[in-house]
Amino acid sequence: MKLVYDVSDKPKFSKTIVFAFQQMIAIMAATLLVPMIVSSYGLVADPAAALFGAGIGTLVYIFFTKKKSPVFLGSSFTFLGAYAASIGQNFGYLGIIIGVLFAGLVYVVIGIIIKAVGSGWVNKLMPAVIIGPIVALIGLSLSGTATGWMASNGGDNYSLLTILVGAVTFFAIVIASVKGSQNIKLIPFIVGIGVGYVFALILTLIGKAAGNEAMQILSFDSFKSAFVPFSVASIVKMPDFFFLKAIQEKGWEALSAADIGSIALIYVPIGVVELAQHIADHKNLGNIINKDLITDPGLDNTLFGDGVGSIVGSIFGGAANTTYGESIGCVAITGNASIISIITAAIGCMVLSFFTPFVALINSIPKCVMGGACVALYGFIAVSGLQMLRKVDLNNSKNLFIVSGILVTGIGGLTLQFGFNEMTQGPVLTVTSLAVALIFGIITNLIVNDGKLVADSSETDKK
Repeated sequence: MKLVYDVSDKPKFSKTIVFAFQQMIAIMAATLLVPMIVSSYGLVADPAAALFGAGIGTLVYIFFTKKKSPVFLGSSFTFLGAYAASIGQNFGYLGIIIGVLFAGLVYVVIGIIIKAVGSGWVNKLMPAVIIGPIVALIGLSLSGTATGWMASNGGDNYSLLTILVGAVTFFAIVIASVKGSQNIKLIPFIVGIGVGYVFALILTLIGKAAGNEAMQILSFDSFKSAFVPFSVASIVKMPDFFFLKAIQEKGWEALSAADIGSIALIYVPIGVVELAQHIADHKNLGNIINKDLITDPGLDNTLFGDGVGSIVGSIFGGAANTTYGESIGCVAITGNASIISIITAAIGCMVLSFFTPFVALINSIPKCVMGGACVALYGFIAVSGLQMLRKVDLNNSKNLFIVSGILVTGIGGLTLQFGFNEMTQGPVLTVTSLAVALIFGIITNLIVNDGKLVADSSETDKK
């Protein structure tokens, strides 16, 4: 696509601050949600610490990728099952840090292997006929989150009003992106989320005045917890970093060698499974910025950055990091791939995690507002995957089988579950639907092409 700002471009400082803020609000809702979910499992995880961890993890990633891959790393939802399992087995704060360390080392080890043997096999193993629908699946698999947030504001009760707020947010983004001035087109999410927030606030104030709970969409609880009672911590407060909690808990005294082995069995498979999404994300981002990131900076470096970035992020925030689709979608929609914007956003997250009012403000954004924004973000990811299929001959039944196998297993949510964890009452390992879809695609590609790795079948099936 045509970029307004390329990766190496440096916008004016004032613009960079605004662009960075847009990246921040695009990734924050999901990044802050992960520690909230972890807290519901029994350990107290501070969203501000996770925000700091995401920021420093992103800087680590940018360092390893030589400032060539403009994407933000945020808290990964894929690890939630692992967090629940390790917490359920009383491995504590240190158990989570060690677990993410194992998962991150999987990336590092695979990166070392790729550095030795090269990454040329990736394009053969995952040609456009496979990676296109896989990228589309990433966006489509997230769509349920966007619509769910719109329909119930992150709760359990369906509401037409929250759908309206989400729709207003989405349409405001569309208008800003398509009809706005040149500068407005670069910040459609700030405009859209701002409009949605104000609309939700107006409805909430009317609802409070009328005693109508259904209209009270925006919660002021985050502000109450921050400012009541008022103290210095209401303005500036050091996040509750995960490693400090592990030290206070003296987790190293409670964990045995057998416990560490159990932690490895929980987290290592997730690192392997996540490889598929890592490659797909970088293929997608590379397609958006017109660069082959698998070759330069290289898949080995992106894996090093993602793996070490997750480890560092977990030490501070408790959550493993991953390349964020919201960030990639933001780059695609705005045409701003400036790495300086990502670096500034990362530093901004680290700095602002110490400022209580900012964290309270972000936590107060209604889920329906973020849902409306995510309709655009996730939609662009799906569309960018479909764009990769433009050069694939879909009149050829060989390609049709590959694409159909991927889309149906992925959208249908086919997973592979192994073992049973009595503590969590769930499987020990779950291979995600995205990974299963990728496996189906690769195997189908081998079957229809007689065991050969073929980019896409050019011969039309005459049957």
